[in-house]
Amino acid sequence: MSKKVALNKAPVEEKQHPMEKILRMDRIPHIWCSTCGIGTTVTALAMALDQLGLDLNKVAILSGIGCTGRVAGYLKLDSFHTTHGRSIPFAFGLHIARPDMKVIVFSGDGDLISIGGNHFIHTARRNADMTVICVNNFIYAMTGGQVAPTTPTTARSATSPYGCYEHPFNLPLLAASSGAVYVARWTALHIRRLANSIKEAIAKPGFSFVEVVAPCSTLYARLNKLGTGLDLMKFYHDNSVIKHGADPKEIDIDYQSQIIVGKFVDIDKPPYIECFNAGNKRVFGDKFKPYGGGNGSN
Repeated sequence: MSKKVALNKAPVEEKQHPMEKILRMDRIPHIWCSTCGIGTTVTALAMALDQLGLDLNKVAILSGIGCTGRVAGYLKLDSFHTTHGRSIPFAFGLHIARPDMKVIVFSGDGDLISIGGNHFIHTARRNADMTVICVNNFIYAMTGGQVAPTTPTTARSATSPYGCYEHPFNLPLLAASSGAVYVARWTALHIRRLANSIKEAIAKPGFSFVEVVAPCSTLYARLNKLGTGLDLMKFYHDNSVIKHGADPKEIDIDYQSQIIVGKFVDIDKPPYIECFNAGNKRVFGDKFKPYGGGNGSN
């Protein structure tokens, strides 16, 4: 004869997922492929925001089109999923209207550097106070694997089946020569170093740029017969060399070759709004009221 035993169970305390503060959990699971480096980079951003202790109501994130462009939709922040190549001008407008907010642009190499390249160089030149995180997987991934402005010479893509013959952009050099005050590069493998770099970039007044070399196992790795995303991460482990302060002119990425990572630029320079106020002060003197923006300011 079986006995019914009354069990007095203590209430179980529900534990919050460590990324629940930053992620819109109702939209999980995400759309990214297994072993894609975008999710790892999002984790690094979440770590950085948590360590900075920022009021998330004062943080905005913007992205464009492509795999990385979907990031804004998954983060529990004021977010804008903008049109192709226009995440930076959207961010610049937001910064001018609300300079009290931290503005982060999180997108891919095709969106930011190809169709959005003109906006990238001029916003860096103006030294607008924002952080740009660029996930570089060397290919247009979401649209079918076309050659990108960062595809290394000889690498294959859907539109360069016999190998790319165009010289790719050196993104840290492009950012530094355009006027960025903070420039760094890491891979999706360097999660803690990447999180620390993003934290420094967000805290830095002016235009800051962080490149993240990340695996695309579905297209780039398959088209070039490089194995899985895990194989690419192992390649990053074996071939990444940390050189803080390296000259951006000397850190080009060639096909399946050594990858120089680290913090390359960290300088101080007046950001855009500070220059705007100083210039108008010189012209109009005491009649000019310094611009603060947002919250009813002029």
